[in-house]
Amino acid sequence: MFKYLHQIWRSTTLRKKILFTLFILLIYRAAAHITVPGVNVDALSRIFEQNSLLGVFSALTGGSMASFSIVLMGLSPYINASIIMQLMTVVIPKLENLSKEGMEGRRKINQYTRLLTVPLAFLQSYGMIILLNQSSNGQLISNMSDPMVILPIMITVTAGTVFLMWLGELITENGIGNGISLMIFASIISGMPAIVGRMLGIAQGGDTTKLSYFVLFLVLTIAMLIFVVLIAEGQRNIPITYATRATGGKGEKAKLPIRVNQAGMIPIIFAISMMTFPSVVAQFFRNSLSPTLQSIADFILKYINASNPTYFYMALYFLLIIAFSYFYVSVTFNPDQVAENIQKRGGFIPGIRPGRQTADFLANVSSRMNLFGGLFLGAIATIPILFTKYTTLSSGDLIISGSGLIIVVGVVLELIRQIDAQLVMHDYDKLY
Repeated sequence: MFKYLHQIWRSTTLRKKILFTLFILLIYRAAAHITVPGVNVDALSRIFEQNSLLGVFSALTGGSMASFSIVLMGLSPYINASIIMQLMTVVIPKLENLSKEGMEGRRKINQYTRLLTVPLAFLQSYGMIILLNQSSNGQLISNMSDPMVILPIMITVTAGTVFLMWLGELITENGIGNGISLMIFASIISGMPAIVGRMLGIAQGGDTTKLSYFVLFLVLTIAMLIFVVLIAEGQRNIPITYATRATGGKGEKAKLPIRVNQAGMIPIIFAISMMTFPSVVAQFFRNSLSPTLQSIADFILKYINASNPTYFYMALYFLLIIAFSYFYVSVTFNPDQVAENIQKRGGFIPGIRPGRQTADFLANVSSRMNLFGGLFLGAIATIPILFTKYTTLSSGDLIISGSGLIIVVGVVLELIRQIDAQLVMHDYDKLY
């Protein structure tokens, strides 16, 4: 371990990139604690004490929501814009052609993603401000009906999201790793010390039961961590033979890897959005004058509420994750196109005829792998929810959620790969 760290420090280029990345992350964490002017901080703290659903959102934004900071929305608008653009690339032929144009095409799509982020951040900021203010019974921000009060706050929060997007791209270009992923990683990790400190404080107050459940969840988290790493690295290698003259007619051997978890974190993000949106909307209609709207809102808040998860909530959440896994992979993985590319390069899968049979074979393999991947994502996402249901811990007491665990593992593994690649380049430069 020390030898590995010594190698990293000896590489001047890598050392500069890591220090630059840490510096940008420090700026990000500082921005997360700068409160928007004109907000009643005392009323804000009471909101998060009473509403654990908002505590879940705040944990995903690294506490920026709990302090109503200038980066209130975090990177969620940019993530939503990225997902929308990725899906639209399949639907709109012009974007699909751009994605096939290499670096220049990807640069244009990234520019469209940035432009889409701005209106999404502006709209989401309005919804979140209204939700937080209603939860405080209007004590958070006074004169919400005045455009001169609400617009500056919305513009500030939107600018905060754009600022974070810029910081993330600085890390990607001049630092190490994917900037956006690292900032989300930093948000998740930054909340852990506060949770541990709160649990120790509760234990000192005499509530050892809660501390026991917390330690038990730590052990469960370590077990899930090992499982996540194994699945994240798991893949099926499909053998491919390319006919070439250089090998004397024997053919060149290659492999097409298909991962167990092909969709990554995207299905959980979709499922969380689908599950939290009804409860957020229901908060607006809870005190409605219409009895029908009131009854619908009460039903949603009773059965589809992250702060009080029922068996119906968990089952629906689990099934949505599996459904979105199939949906996302069907959009991003095209077996017909892969089979066509293999055939054009003179390749074939042993025992499988090129063309239609190869496409069907790849589709079947992808579908089976996707089933295991979806079940894996669903299990990791729902296990912490089950734990909170049968213990005295709330969602805000968990050191990390299932989705957060997958993000952390994915970011760390990718970071290790990039550092290893940089070390190989450093050794190569010393030889030549």
